[in-house]
Amino acid sequence: MTTTNFSPAPTIALIGAGTIGTAWAVVFASAGMMVRLYDAEAARLPAALDMARARLDDLAAYGLIDGDVDDIMTRITPAAELDAALDGADHVQENAPEDLALKRDLLARIAEIAPATCTIASSTSFIEPSRLFDHVEGRERCLVLHPGNPPFLIRVVEVVPAPFTSPDAIARCNALLERAAMAPIAVNKEVEGFVFNRLQGALLREAYCLVRDGVTTAGDIDRIVRDGMGIRLAVTGPFENADLNAQGGIEGHAKRMGPSYARLGAERGQNDPWTDEMVATVAAERRAALPLDQKDARAAWRDRAVMTILRARKELLN
Repeated sequence: MTTTNFSPAPTIALIGAGTIGTAWAVVFASAGMMVRLYDAEAARLPAALDMARARLDDLAAYGLIDGDVDDIMTRITPAAELDAALDGADHVQENAPEDLALKRDLLARIAEIAPATCTIASSTSFIEPSRLFDHVEGRERCLVLHPGNPPFLIRVVEVVPAPFTSPDAIARCNALLERAAMAPIAVNKEVEGFVFNRLQGALLREAYCLVRDGVTTAGDIDRIVRDGMGIRLAVTGPFENADLNAQGGIEGHAKRMGPSYARLGAERGQNDPWTDEMVATVAAERRAALPLDQKDARAAWRDRAVMTILRARKELLN
């Protein structure tokens, strides 16, 4: 049985010391947690520690971490054996390559060795937790925590439970992430790729098609995202952006633009029109977050935030 209570310095076992495992080490150690870093190829560990220190040095140079880099590094301990990494762990984060059979075998071993009180999560980018953990002993404590990459910069983590994951395990992971200054994103239904990669994939699919069809070049697509929509979406998400840009808010946007977007989708064989019910669900969330009479003030705030980003970009590029 898990519990949402933590010791003053929780112990995190990171299984896999590649790019993601090392990035998780930076996140958790920076938050005062004790980290054990294990890799099946022990020869990787010195390089992983060097990478962690380099990331911490960069974060410190930009004022993005509290504390001394040397002190933080003392909280990251390489573990030569899996048993040693898991001993006394409060949370296990598996970071093996994106191979279902490999992960299933590894997670079964982890569940056999790890303390019964700890949560076990996978950093998988696409594989649903039911397919990863259905065979695992104590599977009610298991779920997916999928970070943006790299997590020490992209501070959102998708929390993806299986139907058998206990509410206590979910609450425990949410508390752990918040303690590490990460933003947990609830994924309420198992879908391959979760939310982050489905949104990212939708953009990439269309981008590839536009290049294939000779509409524009890869370089110009990068420019239009980087210098156009990406600037706005660094401040507001797609729903808030549409809400602020349209007269009448998100409902007005859907009424005027929905048919056009439906035609664009139909060109790609997609039939997902924005129904009145769907729009009403989103609009209810938006109005709870921002009353319509405050929209102009929020849009002005958005514009000033974009100006701040543009100023920073100008200084960086000069």
